[in-house]
Amino acid sequence: MKRGHILSDKIVLSPVDIDLSRCPIHVKTGLETFILGAFNPGMTRLGNGNLLLMVRVAEAIREPIKEGRFRFIRWSAPDHYIVEEHPTYQLDTSDPRKFRFLEYEHIRVFGLTSFSWLLPVELSPDGLTVQKIHYDKIIEPAASYQEYGIEDPRITKIGPDYYMTTCSVSSERHSTTLYHSHDGLNYTLKGIIMDHQNKDMVLFPQKINGTYYALTRPLGELYFTTGSEGNILPGPSINLSESPDLYHWKPVENVFMPARRDTLISYKLGAGAPPLATDQGWLCLFHGVEKHGTVGKYRTFYAILDRHHPEKIITLNDTSPVLEADPSLTAFLSDWIYLTDVVFTTGVEEDEGRLIVASGELDLACRMTHLDRSFFEKRVKSK
Repeated sequence: MKRGHILSDKIVLSPVDIDLSRCPIHVKTGLETFILGAFNPGMTRLGNGNLLLMVRVAEAIREPIKEGRFRFIRWSAPDHYIVEEHPTYQLDTSDPRKFRFLEYEHIRVFGLTSFSWLLPVELSPDGLTVQKIHYDKIIEPAASYQEYGIEDPRITKIGPDYYMTTCSVSSERHSTTLYHSHDGLNYTLKGIIMDHQNKDMVLFPQKINGTYYALTRPLGELYFTTGSEGNILPGPSINLSESPDLYHWKPVENVFMPARRDTLISYKLGAGAPPLATDQGWLCLFHGVEKHGTVGKYRTFYAILDRHHPEKIITLNDTSPVLEADPSLTAFLSDWIYLTDVVFTTGVEEDEGRLIVASGELDLACRMTHLDRSFFEKRVKSK
């Protein structure tokens, strides 16, 4: 049964909707590949009123293990894909999304079971119907720091222009990169804006007191224990950064949004949709992860920030999820499912008193949800 604030809920795009004959790895290598997932879409509204999803498509080799060796894809300049191989006995493959190279004892080194590129998909204004899949505008790697793919786009319209942050994956670094567009559909890579292992970066849609702001989520191998007198948990957190130009970023130094004890977020959290301006403040939908199995249980929560001082949290709800994975939505994809308990919200738009929310479901498909806007308005309170 749907919760009262959910007005409608639908899977609008899944691997069954992707034309493999137009997918870049299959086309350029001749390999037999398949679509592992079409998910975690950035979202914006185009000038014609339609919604645009920038979908992360994970393309994988149909037969990854051959003669005792695991095969995976790497991109190489100027524009081709290479098949790499590695003995299976030297790999830890317990996580279906990535594998670990066991011969490196002093550090953790990973590879990916699939290769991600970006596909623009145009939807109806309410986000519930696919109008056009723009295969001619696929975004593939263009630099060595994208040799293992482009992941998890987030789109923010600032003034007349569109800016898209992505995670670019390579052996060089795991960085955040910026794309720019004049129309929301055609994007140009502008380069790295956040260096090693900074994920889930979302931009605010306007300057605040003359400064650009963004939510970030730096990662690392080393965390220190927190004090016993507080309720903060060590580990990845949502941070706040500021910039004069969208290219050079300085972290805001106060502790912003960490995981806390006695909540449903016991593992990690990260920014979700770009902040949305409301009368109550900046509405921020974010994901929180509870320890559960190999991957964890991903849910969507929310915070409301002060409109003029985004470092001030007015409301923080990390105990009652806005969205959870819904098995009824993906029942028709039962043969494709390889994860459970994952919803990963990546975009939100306003529409006639409701909110249209875009999410990735199970790292598999694109979920579009209409939410009752008053759900958030009734819950504003001091932190």
